[in-house]
Amino acid sequence: MNIGVLALQGDVREHLSALAESDVLARPIRRPEELAEVDALVIPGGESTTMSNLAITFGLLDPIRKRIADGMPVYGSCAGMIMLATTVLDGRPDQESFQGIEMTVRRNAFGRQVDSFEAPVEIEGIEGGEFHAVFIRAPWVEQVGPDVRVLGRVASGAADGRIVAVRQGNLLATAFHPELTGDLRVHRYFVEMVRQAAPAR
Repeated sequence: MNIGVLALQGDVREHLSALAESDVLARPIRRPEELAEVDALVIPGGESTTMSNLAITFGLLDPIRKRIADGMPVYGSCAGMIMLATTVLDGRPDQESFQGIEMTVRRNAFGRQVDSFEAPVEIEGIEGGEFHAVFIRAPWVEQVGPDVRVLGRVASGAADGRIVAVRQGNLLATAFHPELTGDLRVHRYFVEMVRQAAPAR
């Protein structure tokens, strides 16, 4: 099983390492021909407007949209969540996304870099108790479509109840950065999603 990490911008190395520790082959993806060779894709945290512009520049926007429409499993963390959303609030007018998960996401919803924080989040379907979630200029989900499962919400503080983890079919997104914690449970959950999707592809 071969999982790619979109390597245009962001914390690519950390996702590659987490996937390797989850016992799959992981490789950076920068070109359409590389995308065609993987079974699934991770979209890392970073800066969503920059990622959007580079996806267009590198000719990856439409190929990724097509692979998503064809059922390729994709996981997006932080900026990756924004890139998977059908609607982005507070983004640039020319910002494009991969249009995967039927949800409205507010960019930088928790505030600026100085407002970054850590909080426990319980994620449906992932055993082992609460996940120590790291939020860095993170989005949150304001609205989801009927086919989207809410997997996790912030459980305390000013953002209590805000949606920060979702799944729609083969697509998974979190507002936080599991690749920065050393806790591999989210990546292993995604790897299992990819394995289950394999017979259908």
